[in-house]
Amino acid sequence: MPMTDLRFFITATDTAVGKTFVTAGLTRALRMLGRDAVAVKPIASGLEHGINEDLTELASAADHVLLPEDLNCYCFEPAIAPHRAAELAQARIEIAPIFDAWQRVAAQHGDVLVEGVGGVSVPLGPALMLADLAQALSLPLILVVGIRLGCINHALLSALAIRSAGLNLHGWVANLLDPAMREPEASIGAIEQRIEAPLLGRLEFNADAGSFGRLALALIESSGNRAAAP
Repeated sequence: MPMTDLRFFITATDTAVGKTFVTAGLTRALRMLGRDAVAVKPIASGLEHGINEDLTELASAADHVLLPEDLNCYCFEPAIAPHRAAELAQARIEIAPIFDAWQRVAAQHGDVLVEGVGGVSVPLGPALMLADLAQALSLPLILVVGIRLGCINHALLSALAIRSAGLNLHGWVANLLDPAMREPEASIGAIEQRIEAPLLGRLEFNADAGSFGRLALALIESSGNRAAAP
């Protein structure tokens, strides 16, 4: 049975909760399974010595097979909200170049993960939201939930925003951010009971390759690719 390509938009409950960590880890794990997996981040902000760490991590995860212009369309120097970073750069974020880059990548590679910026309610311009980009790409979403105090509210509100935007929440990933957090299982369980989307996997603090391998297999299975997994 031929493999079905995995195409997902990776979003999160907030910034700095592990979107790039999860996207890069999944990309590596899928490639280890023999799949042609790549990851892109159309919009990024924050440069240090001319380098964006997220883009470097995603490029490395896919063995640098993507052209820079396909990996990223908009990259702004200050590490601030993308709509304001664009304003300061006298630029305008538009969907068309992102969609064109997406089509080029999707035509050349099997599994494509698109990492968003912030959460789905992040503005990209005066009348453009990140949810609009996910809608334009017609991709199901994976929600990365940073497991820490307050995560239940953030996860459920994010899921509500995704549904309100008419988007498909394929599943979510519990990413433990604070190893000293008390009773993380209680928070994960509370989200799982209420979010109306399957928990694809749990990642411990600084999860290793084995954890991402299990997450990749769960994603394959959840997408109806059970026969594709070795």
